[in-house]
Amino acid sequence: MERRILIYPAVAQDGLLASKVLSSVGIETLVCNGSEAVLAALAVGAGALLVVEEVISGAAIQPLKRFVDAQPGWSDLPILVLTKRGADSVEAQRAVEHLGNVTLLERPVRTIALISAAHSALRARDRQYQVRLADQRKDEFLATLAHELRNPLAPIRTSISIIRRLQPDDEIRKLADIVDRQVVHLTRLVDDLLDVARITTGKVALNPTHTTLSAVITHALEIAASSVQEKAHQLDVVRPPQDFALDADHARIVQTVANLLVNAAKYTPPRGHIALTASVQGKVVTFRVRDDGRGLEAASLTHIFELFTQARSPDEPLSGLGIGLNLARKFAEMHGGSIAATSEGLGRGSEFILTLPVVVGVEEPESGGRPQAAAAGAAGAAGRRVLVVDDNRDAADTLEAFLTLEGFSVAVAYDGAAALEKMQSHAPDVVLMDIGMPRMDGYEAARMVRAAGRPVRLIAVTGWGQALDKVKAQEAGFDRHLVKPVDLATIVDVLRA
Repeated sequence: MERRILIYPAVAQDGLLASKVLSSVGIETLVCNGSEAVLAALAVGAGALLVVEEVISGAAIQPLKRFVDAQPGWSDLPILVLTKRGADSVEAQRAVEHLGNVTLLERPVRTIALISAAHSALRARDRQYQVRLADQRKDEFLATLAHELRNPLAPIRTSISIIRRLQPDDEIRKLADIVDRQVVHLTRLVDDLLDVARITTGKVALNPTHTTLSAVITHALEIAASSVQEKAHQLDVVRPPQDFALDADHARIVQTVANLLVNAAKYTPPRGHIALTASVQGKVVTFRVRDDGRGLEAASLTHIFELFTQARSPDEPLSGLGIGLNLARKFAEMHGGSIAATSEGLGRGSEFILTLPVVVGVEEPESGGRPQAAAAGAAGAAGRRVLVVDDNRDAADTLEAFLTLEGFSVAVAYDGAAALEKMQSHAPDVVLMDIGMPRMDGYEAARMVRAAGRPVRLIAVTGWGQALDKVKAQEAGFDRHLVKPVDLATIVDVLRA
């Protein structure tokens, strides 16, 4: 299908003749009579399109133009236009202007010229398919890399939490904080790499929900806290006296604001000053992140938002991947907003301004009483039975040790089949289960648990964190999907819910 040449003639007989010529040299063809037939065939796949200029005259070019404009990044469909003899027509000029990868062939075209143009178009299309395949393999590699990196990060984070509990002295806590900050940093790098892969292939879609300005600020400050504390910066936060309701993708806005704060902390010398200011005017919320760090040259103010680009400083080596600001710009644009940078020059600090038209009203304060309910939930969790399932023994054993310290009754299994056996004796209330395991993976184990009708909550705790992975987990019967390394407070909250 993807190597065939679609033929869109003005007269059916002409289409059959062109098909006969191309078929004689082994080129697969399909004659399409009418624009609807062409668009339907293009949706299935095509190596090239052969069209006469009469059928794309006037407004008739618009459906084909819309298809060309909507092509994925790897695609540039070769279009062969058979033109009338003589001076260039308006139709031919519009085809060149609006249809992208166009080759003009003047009629009457020689048979060898048509065959040669068709072969050239198909060779060009094959190279595009190679680019598509490379992109697919890159995405698969990044997803696998993220999974492999997340797996060891999980037991590291859990072990540090256990060490804090068992050895609470200041020196141990200081070392534990260092390790924890680096785990957070590595996790953020993994997530940024995956987001870049998703954006470049058009796989990122916003998930707008009801959130609030205060929730966004609080969450962003939590994410950036380790970067700010590591260099002993002073961070000032200014926000409106009242809260505002936002209709936006909470996770993406939090990630954007956090990236700006982390960036400011990174490029500001120790014990510097950083200010986060949030303001609202009408439907627009504006976040300003100001620092007194190394600043930016005028030439860098726009380039720093490009992928894998970092502002150069004459006395500092480059560090990081150059991803965070590019993601910030992408997420801002997806919300209909913008981001810009200003600086008075090197050594004079910089300011990043993020504007998002996502305000939907004033957020009414919630009524009291929730802390007591939360406390009651925590008290009722005592003795709750948990089964931890993971083929990474370090991850399973450290999580077992941590949850035991938290007062849970914990059992461990190291694959899906063993988990089903353990459920007979342990009868857990909640199962924390990895996905990629030998003998029986998490999906199959979850399906068997649901088929048996067991009244148990299933929580996926896995290094596979793309959107499709979450859908597959839900379809298999999981109630929640958590991506490693999971914040241990989140796990405890889930278990006590």
